[in-house]
Formats: sequence, C-alpha cells, structure tokens
Amino acid sequence: MTNQFEFPRTGFVRLSSILSPKGPLPVSKSTWWLGVKQGRYPQPMKLGPRVTVWRAEDIWFLIESGIKG
Repeated sequence: MTNQFEFPRTGFVRLSSILSPKGPLPVSKSTWWLGVKQGRYPQPMKLGPRVTVWRAEDIWFLIESGIKG
C-alpha cells in the first residue's frame, strides 16, 4: 500500500486525520463510530470535554492489517 498521507507513527491523532479524504482510512464517520462501539476499531481517549483522540500506533495497526469498513 502506498502511503500518500503523512500520518504520524506515534502520538495522538484526531478523527479528521484518520478518516478520508484527509486521512488514510476509507470509512465514514458513522461506520467508524459503529466499529468503535463493536470493538472492530480502537477505543478513543478523551483529552478534554471536546477533544477525542486515538493512538497513532493503533491506527497503523489497522492500516497494516488491512482494515475492512
């Protein structure tokens, strides 16, 4: 898979950086949240009342294992 996105290997990322068109994962926001609820996608972390992030390492695991939407 060619990585045309500059996605960090470590740290925290927001949802807008994860999902297309800015991010590497081609799933919709509603599909993403359903997958989080069902355990297919990683659980988020809350940094504040309006700031939700995911570990970049967890997202890379999805990318490298060939995610299914």
